[in-house]
Amino acid sequence: MKQLLVMRHGRSDWSAGKPDHDRPLNPRGVAAAKAMGIALAKMGEEPDLVISSTATRAATTAQLAAEAGDWESEMTYDGALYGTSSQGALEVLLDAEPAAHSVLVVGHQPTWGNLVAHLTGGAVAMKTATVAKIELYIRDWTDVLHARGELIFLLQPRSIRGLLDGD
Repeated sequence: MKQLLVMRHGRSDWSAGKPDHDRPLNPRGVAAAKAMGIALAKMGEEPDLVISSTATRAATTAQLAAEAGDWESEMTYDGALYGTSSQGALEVLLDAEPAAHSVLVVGHQPTWGNLVAHLTGGAVAMKTATVAKIELYIRDWTDVLHARGELIFLLQPRSIRGLLDGD
């Protein structure tokens, strides 16, 4: 089995006056990305591989989470994750390192909610900086186009608020 972590980017700064692809995170988005990285590390959920959209808010979310969680994950960026469908996201995963047991993809709504629903059959609220963990019933990433799986957890920043204080 393979594990897929699906993470929506942190809250972005609409007042930055940048094109959509270049919109940065706002301070709340920065804090949430870091908190999620730490939480995943404390849960033993550090991914082997991170694949992020090239959009500034997604790439920054991935970088901040990895740094804050002190992950040793390989990190790549794929422009195909920006503005894609759930099928397009799965196609990106076809090229995931075969040895990677756990892959984190960082991107956007509504694609991420649709992807979780497609893989698990259940709808989830993919709010900013939310992470969904899916256990996929596949042995190889090359089988991901036909994969189905089970939602193991849905972690939202508000659900960990206060848990990381004092660490």
